[in-house]
Amino acid sequence: MKGYLFSGFDPNEQGKSAFEKLLEIFMQLLTYTNGDVGEALQWLNQLDREYQITDNDYGMGDFVDELKDKGYIDENKQTGEIKITPKTERGIRKRSLEEIFGKLKKTKQGNHNTFKPGLGDELNPETRPFRFGDMLEQIDFTESIRNAQINHGVESFSMKEDDLQIRETDFKAQTSTVLMIDISHSMVLYGEDRITPAKKVAMALSELITTKYPKDTLDIVVFGNDAWPVEIKDLPYLQVGPYHTNTVAGLELAMDLLRRRRNPNKQIFMITDGKPTCLKIGKRYYKNSFGLDRRITNRCLNLAAQCKKLKIPITTFMIASDPYLQRFVNEFTETNNGKAFFASLDHLGAFIFKDFESGKRKTVY
Repeated sequence: MKGYLFSGFDPNEQGKSAFEKLLEIFMQLLTYTNGDVGEALQWLNQLDREYQITDNDYGMGDFVDELKDKGYIDENKQTGEIKITPKTERGIRKRSLEEIFGKLKKTKQGNHNTFKPGLGDELNPETRPFRFGDMLEQIDFTESIRNAQINHGVESFSMKEDDLQIRETDFKAQTSTVLMIDISHSMVLYGEDRITPAKKVAMALSELITTKYPKDTLDIVVFGNDAWPVEIKDLPYLQVGPYHTNTVAGLELAMDLLRRRRNPNKQIFMITDGKPTCLKIGKRYYKNSFGLDRRITNRCLNLAAQCKKLKIPITTFMIASDPYLQRFVNEFTETNNGKAFFASLDHLGAFIFKDFESGKRKTVY
């Protein structure tokens, strides 16, 4: 007797070769190993032993050879050192974008009024009924004529106000963004890896801006005892150090970078998990890890006020739940008239992307 065996359908696994399945895992591991190919391959071998990812037809040696042939890794023949290539760096950013931004679902239409008149630069697929004040250029005549024929018949054609349909457009403002990432030692303390989700968000945001909003600018600043800018290509290799948290240095550098940008719209995103504990006075580091130091916090609040005067909103993504830290973040946010999200690691990407998109897109009526 013939029969059928049904199993669960996984659309992500259908049609993928053994190399593609291993490559997806390898890309994820590179983010956790800060771009260390050797360590990532060791982890992949361990996963293979535990879960039998490969088989007799295709083994880990075949995968490594194919990585080299397809230009994902490059081996220095003199030293034997293996590094990832720019192709792999782009692939990691793209996968981070798909992982974070792909999970966000379209929400209901909200109130996105703008004070800037005129047409936007991108048409929406949806239409809506005509309202008083809509411009002639916004009328979708194809849909309007179709409504008129349905409502009044084709023999004696007439069009009334109720037949008109408006196609909305989106006004997208050019924006200069600085993303600040805390790389102090607390980002890996207490058994929780907080730097990897922050890196993924930074890579995804950089990929989104460079591909979808090429006229925008994105600067990435990391801050520990000091603050310094990093290139997009360096994000996979980002790791924490034995640092305190010099939020002041990060804000000062972010403001300096934004002063050089000509875009009228500027903003700062700051990902941090702890309180500001460090301040550089001349050549000396003033540090205090015990509670909130008034000397340090007052300097942070002064910079928040300066950003407000310069019309630079600061959005803080706080990966901590301590009540006294939340109170400080709230005071910091009120001083700047910005926003604060007390986000878990699982929802960090969703918070940042929704906030970024809401700032970019204004529906013009």
